[in-house]
Amino acid sequence: MKLDTVFSVEGARVIVTGAASGLGLAFTEAMAESGAQVAMLDLNREALDAQFRRLRSLGYSVRSHVLDVTDRDAVDDTFNAVAAGFGGLDIVFANAGIDPGPGFAALNAAGEREPANMLEEYSDHRWRKVISVSLDAVFYSIRAAARHMRANRSGSIIVTTSVSALRPAVTLGAAYAAAKAGAAQLVRATALELASDGVRVNAIAPGPFETDIGGGFMHNSEVRAKMAAGVPMGRIAEVEEIKPLALYLASKASSFVTGQQFVIDGGLSLSAARA
Repeated sequence: MKLDTVFSVEGARVIVTGAASGLGLAFTEAMAESGAQVAMLDLNREALDAQFRRLRSLGYSVRSHVLDVTDRDAVDDTFNAVAAGFGGLDIVFANAGIDPGPGFAALNAAGEREPANMLEEYSDHRWRKVISVSLDAVFYSIRAAARHMRANRSGSIIVTTSVSALRPAVTLGAAYAAAKAGAAQLVRATALELASDGVRVNAIAPGPFETDIGGGFMHNSEVRAKMAAGVPMGRIAEVEEIKPLALYLASKASSFVTGQQFVIDGGLSLSAARA
């Protein structure tokens, strides 16, 4: 195994869900910049079209599909269409996820807790929305990918979980933590089933990155400063910093790695939860 080639994904056939922004866009760029063919899947048509055109203008091999990942039939149909177009499927980033707002422990701009975020006020709709996108859809994506990868006895599936799967997060709601913890266990369970077929399933658990999660609260300079103060490394991560880890898990460099959750959080999960 030559180290100068083991990280190569040249020509690999890739799907990324939630590909139009944030970490999903970073995964897309990491693969495309490394010579892979990437199918960008996202519900936001406008953002997807803009990023698709930008990446195509740079000469990268990308295609786009508008997809609601909570629609199980649409997930199956889209994965089948992409695999047929590519002639197979090698790598899938099951990345799409949402959180519609903070939990009760998070403070508003006035430094007060919002009564509307109390557990007793947490609506069934809000719960189901988060679980359907951040957990159910992960299952649909893994299942759809497995149907193609098992046939070829190879493949890498990478799920985006969160440091919230390991510890409570004051800035995100209970449903998000539950969904991400469930997704982490789903990674372990499916990795165990698929291992003998040569298909690897792993997770990336990001800590504080500046993305649009939770309504984009991380774009607020005051919020970023408060968040950074709780990170042992003293800062918020740039989305570019997730690319090397994504490349490692997608490539043959991680050929004997499966069922693992890789935390990338600046040491946040090592510190005590703060409310």
